[in-house]
Amino acid sequence: MTNRELHQAPLGKETQYPDQYDPSLLFPIPRSTGRAQLSLQPHPQWYGADIWTAYELSWLNPKGKPRVAMATFTFDAAAPNIIESKSFKLYLNSFNQTRLESSENLLAHLQKDLSAASGAPVSILLVEPDNFEQQSIHNLDGTLIDELDIVPKHYEPAASLLQCEPETIAHETLVSNLLKSNCPVTRQPDWGSLQISYEGPAINHASLLEYIISYRNHDGFHEQCVEQIFCDILKHCQPTKLFVYARYTRRGGLDINPWRSTYPVHSLATARQARQ
Repeated sequence: MTNRELHQAPLGKETQYPDQYDPSLLFPIPRSTGRAQLSLQPHPQWYGADIWTAYELSWLNPKGKPRVAMATFTFDAAAPNIIESKSFKLYLNSFNQTRLESSENLLAHLQKDLSAASGAPVSILLVEPDNFEQQSIHNLDGTLIDELDIVPKHYEPAASLLQCEPETIAHETLVSNLLKSNCPVTRQPDWGSLQISYEGPAINHASLLEYIISYRNHDGFHEQCVEQIFCDILKHCQPTKLFVYARYTRRGGLDINPWRSTYPVHSLATARQARQ
């Protein structure tokens, strides 16, 4: 698929919601666009993925009876494109009045279309109603830093706020629920929780909290914000290991949860947050 200019995306525009299957609705955006702005150039070689959860997925069986499910989509960070979120929602809605033989048939369509749009294979887990009760809610593990007594003065990303103690080596996991950024097209707020795990020079907790809050007026896609946070910490604090994970609240029935790491992560907490 040829990537179109962002102004052609459905974001921020009055849209007719389709009800028949239409993979052409998917709108890919090159990751290279956001990565050209990162504080580390060229950007570091990382491990990572963008985990999307769809809570509003429905289609018709061959007799016309509605079926519902939830789905988790995992896009590798190495995929050349991200998917613009409204186009993803429109695409999922295009199944609403589409008759399919089975959930396996739905899964095959999703796998083929999303892999083509992102430019790399996509992993998909379909959760049908008989497994809904197994879905749980958990907080991110780590030390919560939100109650620190600080006086924020910056509401645009300011990496210079980050302070580290080179003489003290730490191995810790820090959590904040105060991450907020804005959609770069509509400026609608994107709310999230952030987990940062690292080994290396100790990061001053208050300075990290100020830095996280500095994204409050920033316009950026979820994936790009996480990559910038990852690069800023790597550049200014020089940890030997670093893991950054954000779980954003859902919008339009979709949440986006990107993570980036300097090392492979084989077990990731994917339970949704209370605000999701």
